[in-house]
Amino acid sequence: MVSKKHWAPTASVEVGEVRHSATGAWVVSGRLAPNGICPECGTSSRQRHGCRRRRIEDFPAQGQAVWIELRVCRWRCLNSDCRRRTFSDRDAAVATPYARRTSRQAQLLGHMAHAAGGTPAERLLRRLGIRVSDDTILRQLLRAAQVVPPRARIIGIDDWSWRKSQNYGTIIIDLERRAVIDVLEDRDVVTCTDWLRRHPEVEVISRDRCGLYAQAAR
Repeated sequence: MVSKKHWAPTASVEVGEVRHSATGAWVVSGRLAPNGICPECGTSSRQRHGCRRRRIEDFPAQGQAVWIELRVCRWRCLNSDCRRRTFSDRDAAVATPYARRTSRQAQLLGHMAHAAGGTPAERLLRRLGIRVSDDTILRQLLRAAQVVPPRARIIGIDDWSWRKSQNYGTIIIDLERRAVIDVLEDRDVVTCTDWLRRHPEVEVISRDRCGLYAQAAR
């Protein structure tokens, strides 16, 4: 038998009850830590100002949807010098503020959108038990693209075709994160050199045998 802790989206969630609703979905009731940590001054508090229920969707189980009913508390800051009087439980590992799904499900949607696109990802996710529209999947991909990535230290650089045998551009990849950093409109030495000058944090460059990229790196 699976214990209650295996229903938690993260280890920080304490599961109190798991039940099967009338609609066939699983409902997991849980809460975060029994005390709060002020994000402003770091003071721990056990004085509860109020509570509310937050409902977010998690990975499906046995082909059925799983909803997390999270008890979110608001705490009083006990530090008289702190400008924040009350603060709420927040754990981005569980879900970002105002999100309707857990962070790990949102990450899965982003990966599926990146690999398959909107409509194919929607069909596949429905087979996995996650009912979501193609527009929602693409919005999740756009949110992930708007996050400012850390500075790249090791990059890979190569050409690729906008139109085969006619127009070529340059693609630059962060090899540590395995993510695309930028796409240049051509494969010109000057364009590539200008990009590298704007990114002095680059330490290692992996390239193919194309001489223009070696010239730009030098």
